[in-house]
Amino acid sequence: MKTAAAVLASLALLRGAFGADVISTNGFSSCGSADSSITVQNLDISFDKNTNKITFNVVATSKVEQDVTASLVVEAYGMNVYNQTFDPCSEETKVEQMCPVPAQQFSAIGEFEVPSEYASQIPSIAYSIPDLDGMAKMVIQGKDGAEAACIESSVTNGKSVELPAVQGVAAAIAAGALVLSGASAAMAGSKPGMSHSSPGFMEVMWWFQGLAMDGMYTVNYPGIYRSFTKNFAFSTGLVSWGTMQTTIDNFRQSTGGNITDNNYNYLKNTTLRFEDGSTAAPEGSFRRLAIRSLDYLLPRQIDGITTSVNGTGNSTANTSEESKLVSGIQAYTEKLTVPDANAFMTILLVFAIVLAVVVVGILLFKVILEAWALFGSFPKSLTTFRKEYWRVLAQTITTLILLLYGVWVLYCIFQFRNGDSWAAKALAGVTLSLFTALLAFYTWKIWHVAHQMKKMSGDTSALYENKETWKKYKLFYENYKKQYWWLFMPFIVYMFAKGCVLAGGDGHGMVQSIGQLVIEGLMLILLLWNRPYDRKSGNWINILVQVVRVLSVVCILVFVEEFGVAKTTQTITGVVLIVVQSTLTGVLAILIAVNAIINCCKENPHRKRRKAAEKASRGDLEGDGFLMEMRNKNGIQGHTKDLSGSTIGYDDMRAQAQANRSSRYGMTRSESQDPLVNQSQVSMTKKGGYHSVSQDVADLTPQQSYSDLNREPRLPNLGFGHQGGQPGRHY
Repeated sequence: MKTAAAVLASLALLRGAFGADVISTNGFSSCGSADSSITVQNLDISFDKNTNKITFNVVATSKVEQDVTASLVVEAYGMNVYNQTFDPCSEETKVEQMCPVPAQQFSAIGEFEVPSEYASQIPSIAYSIPDLDGMAKMVIQGKDGAEAACIESSVTNGKSVELPAVQGVAAAIAAGALVLSGASAAMAGSKPGMSHSSPGFMEVMWWFQGLAMDGMYTVNYPGIYRSFTKNFAFSTGLVSWGTMQTTIDNFRQSTGGNITDNNYNYLKNTTLRFEDGSTAAPEGSFRRLAIRSLDYLLPRQIDGITTSVNGTGNSTANTSEESKLVSGIQAYTEKLTVPDANAFMTILLVFAIVLAVVVVGILLFKVILEAWALFGSFPKSLTTFRKEYWRVLAQTITTLILLLYGVWVLYCIFQFRNGDSWAAKALAGVTLSLFTALLAFYTWKIWHVAHQMKKMSGDTSALYENKETWKKYKLFYENYKKQYWWLFMPFIVYMFAKGCVLAGGDGHGMVQSIGQLVIEGLMLILLLWNRPYDRKSGNWINILVQVVRVLSVVCILVFVEEFGVAKTTQTITGVVLIVVQSTLTGVLAILIAVNAIINCCKENPHRKRRKAAEKASRGDLEGDGFLMEMRNKNGIQGHTKDLSGSTIGYDDMRAQAQANRSSRYGMTRSESQDPLVNQSQVSMTKKGGYHSVSQDVADLTPQQSYSDLNREPRLPNLGFGHQGGQPGRHY
């Protein structure tokens, strides 16, 4: 136990910027029977280490007048750290209004000093660890021993890893990745083979989405990890915007939904209870914790007990809070003050807003370019956008869909299972079908083009070398090696499967964890087996990310209730997860900056190899031109003499030139199956010029063969007749 306490003490490094040595309750829920004689409407209990005093604020209603005793039990990380019973009628802990409890509504605010021998039982780390995993329970009993009321609440110290600063840093990393990826794409333009390196904006967003989805399993998370994953909810489109949520509530109500206890206003005044007994404040608790912590920093004027009956007197507002048991995806969304039935409509509206901004921005830029063209000349780099803005628009929409596809599947299936509005379900079905059909269309189209290319030339290099093909489809495979262009297909299936397992298995933590472990493990094996990324750095970075994903799911298994792992072990595991995932997030941020510098200083490998192949092709033409010139100089004999005086025939000269080219530029098509060299070969056209395979694959007819295009240049039939009585030689 001492070892566990030492590990937990290290969390003091993450302590917040505010908060004194005070622990207090955070919301409350009833743990008693429905027919309890005392109903509690409000409960706040706090303990100040500096004064060793407990302060309480209770608002309740009693059905009968009775003498009672109250027991207070405090647990931290599964350990019982405080357990005391007091009598409201005792001189040391006298509470006038509860001696006896009246048969009406009453409220009481008071404080009493805790003996040092009891206060010392609370470990010092409880005051500094963010998101303290503790619980307080108050049981009120009659003098006859019958339970009159039972209330329990989470315990907090005002410190949390759920901070706007963390969310801001994550958003800044995503924004930086977007800017750098955009700059890289602008530099590449429409040049075949020119692409940005991994990781980029989409990889970063997928990573953040993975962190958010890690907080949606139906398991007993420690509070610190639940708060950590909430920082990345923005990547999934969940936004707690009151006006939007109220609008969705009205939409659901008008389309068959039941919003009686599942709406934004109700949720704001509801305490969330998790399956491990912990609770959360109605509004996600950060602002509430901040106010409460600042309140404890102020001098307290309570010097005794203030009571009131029927709402009169000097007491807090006589309001009550509902409690609600939540778990899994519902717990994640409602901790963000987004009702679970509103989750899909929230992401749909956010997607629509982002899409509208993007479309308007692209069309506005097009108008600006047209106006610019009327009054002056603009850079040539913008010419492609001006002519093909419609393609840019279509690709941007496709990029957004690919970016959100995994979480879209998640929320749509969750809507099918838990949504109450027929219109919301219909929208989920339509959008999921459209998005899946769009990605399926691109998958089929790219596979079909690749199949035709392979049928004609023996490989699929033209996917990277043909300009039009590259512009249309590079979004899906630009970072992969040529032989692994198809890897985007299993990746789409991977995103679909993750969303299905997480949403379909909601409520069954073990099923979710094992299913996700299989999916993540298969993807890791695929990356290790093929190492498909074109850059070595891209391979190892993405493999590292996938390793962390697999380990994260393994750690989540520790939180599965069926395994019965101790609270301290679960908390330590949660801390380890936070450290590892935060470290990798920082590494990704650094790598994005490094990749931006590399892209500015180093040529893309696809383009570099293509230029080398073109240079080799030019060498072939120059060599054959030299042989033609030697042929003309030496007449019809087709031979000359080398430096030693030996006679060298034309065919021997050509073979020697071919050998020299092979040693300098590598083997030709006849000697090698290298698709890069193969596709860089040139051939004679009918007009006598040279035509590159990489110019436009679409110009080929079915009757044409890549073997014809790849043949080596040959001398034309010059049609020499007899000269000097000697038979002519035809080439």
